[in-house]
Amino acid sequence: MPLTNLPRWARWSVLLAGSAIFAALLRMAGLPAALLLGPMIAGILMEIGGGSVRTPRLAYSAAQAVIGCMIAGIITPAIVGMFLKEWFLFLSVITTTIVASGLLGFLIARLGILPGTTAIWGLSPGAAVAMILMAESFGADARLVAFMQYSRLVLVALTASIVARLWIDTSEMAASDTVWFPPIHWVPFAETIAIAAVGAWLGRLARLPAGVLLGPMIIGAILHADNLVAIELPPWLLAISYTVLGWNIGLSFTRPILAHAARALPQTLLAIFAMIAFCGGLAFVLAETMGIDPLTAYLATSPGGMDTIAIIAASSKADLSFIMALQTVRFVLVLLIGPPMSRFVARQLNGEPIAISDGEATALSITDSVGH
Repeated sequence: MPLTNLPRWARWSVLLAGSAIFAALLRMAGLPAALLLGPMIAGILMEIGGGSVRTPRLAYSAAQAVIGCMIAGIITPAIVGMFLKEWFLFLSVITTTIVASGLLGFLIARLGILPGTTAIWGLSPGAAVAMILMAESFGADARLVAFMQYSRLVLVALTASIVARLWIDTSEMAASDTVWFPPIHWVPFAETIAIAAVGAWLGRLARLPAGVLLGPMIIGAILHADNLVAIELPPWLLAISYTVLGWNIGLSFTRPILAHAARALPQTLLAIFAMIAFCGGLAFVLAETMGIDPLTAYLATSPGGMDTIAIIAASSKADLSFIMALQTVRFVLVLLIGPPMSRFVARQLNGEPIAISDGEATALSITDSVGH
């Protein structure tokens, strides 16, 4: 029976079951962001099959706010201290990486391989979920950005694992089981929910691009870095948020979008491998000039997949504090530099609409507007 003939509750049931199955398979395969990618794949198949369901707007906003709080929880006093100690080195490495990704994205946009500023957001090194949400606010195609970001995540994770095996034996590493319903510390949890709600409201009020994400992130980061609050986000809440975000992306895919993504796949993979090679070269320079051990240098400069990099680093003799400090600072700077870089590319491309395919009626307008 075609999905279009099923009642609404049955279509949602199919989507839920498909999301759970794909997420479980991806987790078993050890791929990063399985809890987001699984629902995204299920959403794509649902849309192609004519399911015609849409993510509730309130649920989507709540998921963004939760992700904002999750990002805020990464910024700890220890990371701030490490940055203050090595600020010049950090800024030099991060700026070089961001400029390289921006130039590569601009080249892809100029050649017409991907529409508008999509390549800028898609190649941003780190902050995959945030880049997708912010790209949508700045008029880029969030579906193609997601395609590029998660292709990058998978390839970076695989490459970093291969490089790490040159220094460490990971054959006996066992994946730890996630405790989905741990005991909740109610005061920090209530503070986190309050930050999410108030931050999302203020972000919308201030008309920030992706304000529902950035509002909680900014407020939460300030409070958490000063040890004023503890961010408490149980795994089940993060899983729900990832699922909602995955649905919102997947259910937006259409056949023309998928066809365009398939045509751009070789160029996309080439661009991602170019970024990985560039960051590897940067790691070599760090190791040779600063005396940093090669594994630490490579994991610190690796372009994205911060959670995966953290797991690999924690299982080795690499300097975990240095790695996570550089990765986190780059994560924050990408969020700050992404919007003006996107506007710059839009101006360079003369603000002309670029169609994603000859046969599709929709064109994506490149504009300086930050409205959503």
